[in-house]
Amino acid sequence: MEAIIKTGGHQYRIKSGDIIKIQKLSGKAGDKVYFKDILMLKNGTVVKLGTPGIKNASVEGTITEQGKDKKIIVFFYRNKTRNRKKNGHRQPYTMVKINKILSEVDKNG
Repeated sequence: MEAIIKTGGHQYRIKSGDIIKIQKLSGKAGDKVYFKDILMLKNGTVVKLGTPGIKNASVEGTITEQGKDKKIIVFFYRNKTRNRKKNGHRQPYTMVKINKILSEVDKNG
């Protein structure tokens, strides 16, 4: 079974057992998280689309890691004015292992 979930303004295509890197969620390693905003479910050849989401469906995952990405350099520059500014930024993230997809979609649709 596959699903498309929405979290943190992004959409992710997932299966059971996947490990995904998403924007930071509250919690620590080992905590369970549930995603309620399910946009699509696919079970074999049966596909169910939400308008905009699917009711009675959720995805269960476990937080495996909380961390920060590599530093990116943000450089602001205006030519001919000696105006420049250099900043660094590290985006926090959460690694989540998808345990199971809970839904009422079966082979009959």
